[in-house]
Amino acid sequence: MKALRYATLGLLTLLFVSPLLFMISTSFKTRVESSRTPPTLFPEEPTLQAYAHILTAADTPVFRWFLNSMFAATANAVLVVATAALAAYALARMEFRGRKVVFGLIVATLFVPPVILVIPNYEIVGRLFWLDTLTAVIVPTAANAFGVFFLRQFFIGLPKELEESAYLDGANTWQVFAKVVLPLSRPALATLALLAFLTNWNDFLWPVYVLFSPEMQTLQAGLSTLQSANNVRYDLLMAGAVIASVPVLILYAFAQRFVIEGVSRSGLKG
Repeated sequence: MKALRYATLGLLTLLFVSPLLFMISTSFKTRVESSRTPPTLFPEEPTLQAYAHILTAADTPVFRWFLNSMFAATANAVLVVATAALAAYALARMEFRGRKVVFGLIVATLFVPPVILVIPNYEIVGRLFWLDTLTAVIVPTAANAFGVFFLRQFFIGLPKELEESAYLDGANTWQVFAKVVLPLSRPALATLALLAFLTNWNDFLWPVYVLFSPEMQTLQAGLSTLQSANNVRYDLLMAGAVIASVPVLILYAFAQRFVIEGVSRSGLKG
């Protein structure tokens, strides 16, 4: 029985990892070999030509796109965690009229397809003169309904006695939030930061609408132009995909412990 279980897990692992391995393999192939049918599993003559081309070509500033995406995703993750933590703590611990209604409206926005908000958000960004700036891909999604819901569930699961003890010691609400609640919520905060980072990093549609200059593109939007310009250069496409995947894989490898703990604890109550 145990052998069958391990065999099943091994097959599932191979199934999910094989596209990633094939992507990496293709990125080291020559232009001719990457287009060969049927495709080869491993490169016959491994080369770094694809990486050298996309990193040095003047019309494809991939390194600049990478830095833009890294900055935008990091700044957006910080804003999402900051706004969601404040709102979630108020909804979880503070008593005020209409609290349940406010929370219900926030949760209801999760059912609104994001594509519906493209035009109104574009109008707002345009009136603020943020078009063709990284601010346009950082700020609009800073108010994250899922983040509020996720952190509220986590805060509800924290023992109230710890906060009450801090109040008895003379702490005010902000001190309790900053010095008691937030340190205990590191797994949930790290999980939300990772999810926000990944969402912004992988976003394609919105940057295409609001970023026009080649040097202001994020990585996903920039790689789309690479694909349209080199639709048969699979070696270039796979090299760009590898560059886009590396930060995500590294980040998840370091944060997976917090993700598992944060997700498991956020569903204790509520």
